[in-house]
Amino acid sequence: MVLENGFLLKTVDGMTEEMFFDLCQANSELRMERDQYGNIIIMSPTGMSTGNFNAEFGGQIWLWNRQSKLGYVFESSAGYTLPNGAVRSPDVSWIAKERWESIPEDDRKVFTHTYPDFAVEIRSETDRLKDLKAKMEEYRVNGCRLGWLIDRQGQAAHIYRADGTTEIMRGKSLKLSGEDVLPGLVVEIEL
Repeated sequence: MVLENGFLLKTVDGMTEEMFFDLCQANSELRMERDQYGNIIIMSPTGMSTGNFNAEFGGQIWLWNRQSKLGYVFESSAGYTLPNGAVRSPDVSWIAKERWESIPEDDRKVFTHTYPDFAVEIRSETDRLKDLKAKMEEYRVNGCRLGWLIDRQGQAAHIYRADGTTEIMRGKSLKLSGEDVLPGLVVEIEL
């Protein structure tokens, strides 16, 4: 099956987490995720404009975290094995310090069996908004406390909270708050 933003490969029963991790390492030039059913999703690279936006966006979060020392920031090559079995790699993510430090060292070397406390997906030119919304819901139901879906084409930021509420902020210039999950974080973006 061909998706707008990549390919979906249906797998046969028996592909273990370790086998999927090894497949990703052997094909590091491909960006792959796995859904809760074991299907592998191969995503296309982004354009340069999106790549630059992603780097600057993640940089603001990294700078805040460097000063606050409240947790650990990860970019899109870091994979999470969520409680539902899906392996996801948000564009930017963050885990609170005490949670990260409680994860065994061996589990940190693979697609860690946890969820991000904070996850960001940034819509690229080839991403379907409904697919990204489903991904944000998946993060939320698997424990993520705050999520931002940045839709540059629609000039909107969708904010997902652990309590099930979703807010949409619209405009060309937005200021996003880390709320009580990332206290003191304010990310300014130009869509």
